[in-house]
Amino acid sequence: MIRGLIFDLDGTLVDSLPGIATALNHALDDIKLPNHSQDVVETFIGDGLLNLITRALGPDHSNQQDELLAAFQKHYSEDWKNGTYPYPGFIALLQELQKSKLPMAVLSNKPHGYTVEIVETLFPQKLFSQVRGHQEGYPKKPDPTTAHQIISDWNLKPEEVAYVGDSTVDLATARNGDMTPLIFSWGYGTPEDFPLLSSIDDLRNAILKAG
Repeated sequence: MIRGLIFDLDGTLVDSLPGIATALNHALDDIKLPNHSQDVVETFIGDGLLNLITRALGPDHSNQQDELLAAFQKHYSEDWKNGTYPYPGFIALLQELQKSKLPMAVLSNKPHGYTVEIVETLFPQKLFSQVRGHQEGYPKKPDPTTAHQIISDWNLKPEEVAYVGDSTVDLATARNGDMTPLIFSWGYGTPEDFPLLSSIDDLRNAILKAG
């Protein structure tokens, strides 16, 4: 039985690729390095900001990590606003699930400040009991430590919670944490050998079936 839901953010709740790509290329312009296409930037996403920066630089410019990181943070604070959108139908589903008294949270490898700002801006207040991005001192996904803290706050067991994501990292997070994985087909780094959800209705049906 699913009695709680934890959601990834990028590629799951929101299409954030346009905003990330725009900010990254603005930052690369600042330090006079070549831009990347949006399709290439998509391959950089999913393992946190430092990995995004490292992959964007490549081995030939790894000594400019701090420079690019600072430039990206400056631009992303504005650029995400014009390039980050909830996937169609998601807000209505979340509101429906909230009426069913299912506790819901967001857990992302995106830095905590951005995660909170995006969720508070794009989603109605009080949909989520907790919103957690990556913070110093806490391991990133696929380590399930933070997920387990959320579950403990709900007084639930991991096997009573589903982790909803879009990537191999999210699948590993669910498996490492003994949670039910529910993985969308439309995100970033989608696993190839796992049954994927292709629509909002698929997610609703999976939750109802498990409930």
